[in-house]
This record gives sequence, structure tokens and C-alpha cells, in this order.
Amino acid sequence: MSSPAETGVLPGHPFVHLRGQDLFAEEVSLAGLAAEHGTPLFVYSKAAMLAALAAYQRGFAGRDAQICYAMKANSSLGVLQVFAQAGCGFDIVSGGELDRVLAAGGTAAKVIFSGVGKTPREMRRALEVGIGCFNVESEAELHVLSRVAQELGVSAKVSIRVNPNVDPKTHPYISTGLKDNKFGVAHEETLRVYQLAASLHGLKVVGIDCHIGSQITQLTPYLDAMDRVLDLVDAIEAAGIALQHIDFGGGLGIDYQGDTPPAADALWAQLLAKIDARGHGGKKLMIEPGRSLVGNAGLCLTEVLYVKPGEQKNFCIVDAAMNDLPRPAMYQAFHRIVPVSAPSPLAPSARYDVVGPICESGDWIGRDRALQVQGGEVLAVLSAGAYCMSMSSNYNTRGRAAELLVDGAVVHVIRERESTADQMRQERLVRA
Repeated sequence: MSSPAETGVLPGHPFVHLRGQDLFAEEVSLAGLAAEHGTPLFVYSKAAMLAALAAYQRGFAGRDAQICYAMKANSSLGVLQVFAQAGCGFDIVSGGELDRVLAAGGTAAKVIFSGVGKTPREMRRALEVGIGCFNVESEAELHVLSRVAQELGVSAKVSIRVNPNVDPKTHPYISTGLKDNKFGVAHEETLRVYQLAASLHGLKVVGIDCHIGSQITQLTPYLDAMDRVLDLVDAIEAAGIALQHIDFGGGLGIDYQGDTPPAADALWAQLLAKIDARGHGGKKLMIEPGRSLVGNAGLCLTEVLYVKPGEQKNFCIVDAAMNDLPRPAMYQAFHRIVPVSAPSPLAPSARYDVVGPICESGDWIGRDRALQVQGGEVLAVLSAGAYCMSMSSNYNTRGRAAELLVDGAVVHVIRERESTADQMRQERLVRA
């Protein structure tokens, strides 16, 4: 990809577009943002997030449903605020995430607490603020939650996360619904675990939960998982345990490299038809999308530091690195990389590995990319709204990037660039 003019409309990024030879996010020049705020720099489109959310809202029109943003995808306060103001609940996996929800204006009663390793302290805090529901993932967790709830004199609402042993056809690191994954209760053990939950003091069984993985681009795994969950709903209710809601998690993929996941409203039209046919259309529905709400709403701007030709490979060395964009190093993930402005005619055209400054051979952003670049130019790493900033680190004592939220022509700084002093603030030298 040698220039923005050759890329045309950016796939999956309807709110990133060309004006002349320059890329804009909504009404704001990306080159201008890089010049003003420096790089690496994350830029998010509010309109893109709300458009992605609207697809789910259309899918659930007329239904009793609650959309809970899975905030592990991106937990920045400014992002959470957008979804809180849009009426979303939140899916959390730690006490820290609960604190972020509350700080961003979220409602505790709309929070679902997932995750396999909730601590008694986290359970207590969640119950004290009036959390909506716990998605419980083991028998041992049920006993601990029962004890904590009784100590507080409250009733903890619970659903059991079921592992349906359905292959989501995604990367093994983000598959969560197979027998060898750590998540949930085995399909064969579910009824017995529900009977245990119903017998424990301090617990109130309210639903059933299922989440089979992330970056799912096919419809079949969802339909297969829904069949298995509805079989369990029938068995559980036949045993005298009423379920108020069905929580079907998230996991819908986005377009990274020509991926074609079903649209959220089209997906749910088919899933709702199955639910209705099985006689459970009157139940409340809960879903927990994450990546599909924010992934293609964000990008990362990075400056080219050096172009380094080699005998076997050419390297385009940029100032963003695996601490900013960990997905390629962790999952061998693909992100499109495009220039934000027309390249200099003096810049060489070649195929490059786009790499960062970190002292690791695994520090790469893109392999074998056709680019026309030279030092000082700015590139945009696309589809960087999910699992980038939320997984970022300070490796090599690198400060985390700044984050901006674009709303039309208005730019909000939602995270200041992290300094070395910020990183060292909680550290102490040993006194002699």
C-alpha cells in the first residue's frame, strides 16, 4: 500500500476517509493529530463506536435485552463513558474494571462480573455496590460467593457459565468454549452445578451464561452453541430451577484482513429465531460484545524513524512497538498499515517488515508490507481499538501512548502520554 489514494475507502473503517491525499478520522486530519500530540498515538472515533452499537440495538429492537460492553477489549475511561451514556451495561473480569465502570459513570446494577479467578475481596466490593450478576465459572467459586454474600447479609445473583465444547474456529489463545479451556462448567456437569447453586444460602440463580471465544467470523459456532445452551435451559427448568435470562456472551469478529463476520443484527436475527422456536423468546437476553464495538473504531498513529534495507529483509522502524500494539507479537495478528498522507516522491517503494524499537525480535507490527516510506512520515495501524491499549505495557520503560476521542470536528484527550516519572511514581529506593 503505497499511498492513501491507492487504498480507497478503508475496509471496516467508515469513519476514516480520504480528503485529497490525507486521511481523516471523522472531521479531523490524522497528520494534524500526530503533529500536535506526538506519536505513538491512539485515535478513536465516537461515531464508529456508536454505529457498531447501533447494529446490536437494531438486532434487539422490541426485545427485553441488555447489552454489556466487554471492557477488557478497551477499558479507557473515555471509551467507557461513551457506552455508559449510550445506556450500556458492562461485562467486567476484575475489581479494577468495576472501579473503572463506576468512575466512568456506569451503573453497578448493569454490571456482569465474569472471569475464573474472582477473589473474596472483589466479590465483597461488587456486592456492596449492588452489582447486577455474577457469571460463576466453578463449584468452588459458588461456595466462596455464598459465604461472602452471607457475611454481608445479601443475596448474590448468579448465572453459571457453561462450556458447551463448541469450536469457535478462531485462534487457540482466544478460544474459550472447548473442553480443554479453563473457562466455565462442563456441559455434562451443568445441571448438577445448578442444583448445587440453588441449594446454597446467599445465592439467587437468575440465568445461564455462555461465551465460546473471540474474533469469531462464522455463524455456525454460534448456532451450535445456542442449541446446546437451550438444551440445558430445558433440563434446568425441568428440574424446577427457573431462569430469568440467557447470557450469550460476545465474540463477534471484525474485519482485520478481509474478514467477513456476520453483521451483528443479522447474527441475532438467526439466533433469536432459534430462541423463539425453542419457546424461550420471553426471557431476558444479555450479550457482552467487546471487540466488535471498538476494534475498528480505533487506530494507532506511529512515526517512521528509519528505513533499513537488508539483504533478505527491509525494515521500516517505527516508534510504536509491541508494548503499544501487542497483538502481532502475541497472536501473530494482522493489522492493516497505511500512510496518513501522500508519500514523498523521493521515498523508496519496497516491501518491509514494520518493526518497533523494543529489544526483541518479536517486536513487529506487520510483515512483508508494500510501502513507500521514509523517515519522518506517519503511518496508521488500523483496527487498533481493541486489545491494544488495554494490553499495553511499560516494557523497556516505555511510556504508554496518549489516547484521543474524536467526535466530529472535536478532539478530546482521554489519556495523557505517560512519562517516565509516571511509571516510577509507586517505586521506592531501599534506604541504607
